[in-house]
Amino acid sequence: MTTFYDARGNIYAVVAPETLRQRGIELPDQASSAAEQRADWTLAAIQAFCSWPPGTQPAGAKEHRSDGLLVGPFQAAPPFDLLIVNTDGTLAERSGNGLTIFAQALTEQGLMPAQGRCLLKVHHDKGDAVSPVETSVTPAQVDGVQGFWLDLGKPAFGPNAVGAQAVEARTLNQRELSHVPMLARLNPLWAHSQFVRIGNPHCVTLVADAEALPSNQQMREPGLSADLTRIAFAPPSGAGEPCAAGVNLQWARLESERRIVARVFERGEGPTASSGTSASAVACAAWSVGWVTAGTVAVVMPGGTAPVLLEEQDGELSRVSLFGTARLMS
Repeated sequence: MTTFYDARGNIYAVVAPETLRQRGIELPDQASSAAEQRADWTLAAIQAFCSWPPGTQPAGAKEHRSDGLLVGPFQAAPPFDLLIVNTDGTLAERSGNGLTIFAQALTEQGLMPAQGRCLLKVHHDKGDAVSPVETSVTPAQVDGVQGFWLDLGKPAFGPNAVGAQAVEARTLNQRELSHVPMLARLNPLWAHSQFVRIGNPHCVTLVADAEALPSNQQMREPGLSADLTRIAFAPPSGAGEPCAAGVNLQWARLESERRIVARVFERGEGPTASSGTSASAVACAAWSVGWVTAGTVAVVMPGGTAPVLLEEQDGELSRVSLFGTARLMS
């Protein structure tokens, strides 16, 4: 039986490596080798664990019953290796909600330390980023809610941070941003974007009006979905423009002090109810244009609100942390 967890509307299946092997899916013993050979097994794993059983897919539901698959742990004690598999078979470098879910699954398996930090190491096959991507996870309570703080480290900004090509420089609030022609052609209000790498690559488009925020329903419509897929997904599913390895897309609007409304179109997935690393990238982008200062920022997505802690030193963001909770689905 596959175990599914929900974190702010982001759903992942959690599967141990041995469970894949029991289903006839050949998976190397080492997470690093599994990442290198992902083309040999990920699509079969998605089909086996994320597809709807025959006759159970609700009308209007997404093609898969989860946003991806978490494979791990590969060890019986920390640090823990894992892989984050998107439903198109590609691997993600990091997922805030995914790591929150994995930490909750480890807790229920009796593997997560009750106190102190636990290191999670995500292996991937992207040539433009170091593998594994490490994240320290600490059990905590926020406003009486039990969950985890994820230390996402120091963000990097700008086209070079994500390998973006064919973009133009623009200013907003006297800060230098990027203009992505492919986005601006879809909507002239999508003219100012901030690239952020926080383990994985993000392109946050900053807008002033609520009408400029695309809804998830709009992003699923065939025309816009195809256009955004060409931008966000790497070949062969997309065009890999402006980022050859693909890029996660977000739209952000300052709603009130320290509160930002966001939408997300994920590389390898499409529109999603929420994304932890996307929320963190949105908070970083908002800081970069002076919308918010260091401290806790609330990023509101259709699936829920993500608290993001921004720490500043000498005029730079020195650390970004994300708080998350997850629940086992019945």
